[in-house]
Amino acid sequence: MDDQEQPRKQGQAGGGGSLVTVVVALVANALIAVAKSVAAALTGSASMVAEAAHSWADTGNEIALLVAERRGSRPRDVARPRGYGRSAYLWSLVAAFGLFTAGSVVSLWHGGTVLWADLQGEAETEAPAYTLNYVVLAVAFLLEGASFLQALRQVRRESRRWHLRPLAFVYRTSDPTLRAVFLEDSSALVGLLLAGAGVAAHQATGDPVWDALGSIAVGLLLGVVALFLIRRNMDYLLGESVPAALRERLQGLVADHPSVARVTYLHLEYVGPRRVFLVAAVDLVGDEPEPVVARRLRALEADLERDLLIEDAVLTLAAPEEASLPPA
Repeated sequence: MDDQEQPRKQGQAGGGGSLVTVVVALVANALIAVAKSVAAALTGSASMVAEAAHSWADTGNEIALLVAERRGSRPRDVARPRGYGRSAYLWSLVAAFGLFTAGSVVSLWHGGTVLWADLQGEAETEAPAYTLNYVVLAVAFLLEGASFLQALRQVRRESRRWHLRPLAFVYRTSDPTLRAVFLEDSSALVGLLLAGAGVAAHQATGDPVWDALGSIAVGLLLGVVALFLIRRNMDYLLGESVPAALRERLQGLVADHPSVARVTYLHLEYVGPRRVFLVAAVDLVGDEPEPVVARRLRALEADLERDLLIEDAVLTLAAPEEASLPPA
């Protein structure tokens, strides 16, 4: 799970795997989008139009995800004391919205238009060039498959590290670029199968309704994926709390510090991919004057921030009557 993923500080190389995954997906989707657009223009297939829209949406999304990686890795400063990590979720949200509008809506609209024209008896009767569609779909499947394998390797590597199933890891990871690429590539492979089925049914029956239904199926698939990605990015923008396992780990990190006698309060939330904001109330060992205690608190904060996962730590003194937190 991402709460235990190998973390990184802003500006450090730790998200390189996600960056490579996004670049591979960008190159693959750009090549596929061009091929599908040519095939759609030459054949007029509704399923190919949907697939072309899907690939162009994915291409734009990968660009947004690259921006998310770059913006989110900026070091914190006076203007952003919690860092710029949440900008990764903002740009990933933009990418997900692009998938919904440019992919899902366009596919549904085009498929619906072709279906309505057929019901009105106005559909084109000329048979499309089926062979060209199949060739483009096969090439696209190979390229999408290569991109998917890159994302799958990264997901499996991380999920094994934290003893999670790959899909559970994809849901729980705080890395929005990895989640987006994995789900977009997965949906792309399924979408290619749906489009191929629509083209094949059109060829077998001579009825363009099947091609239109293939386009609508692709649109519905993209809509479900896009809405899921939008929801998860909103969760992190609003302040996603960390899972129990990470809370236990960081509570132990604070409580086990030589300067800390007990911990009475702990607040943790993600402020970016693999980055946590920590607020705690502690009782320090010893009984020293206020200036000394203040300096010890600042030193303790600095010690905690050396942990690669903790972006910022803010500590205060616990009141004597406050109960200690249960042991982690």
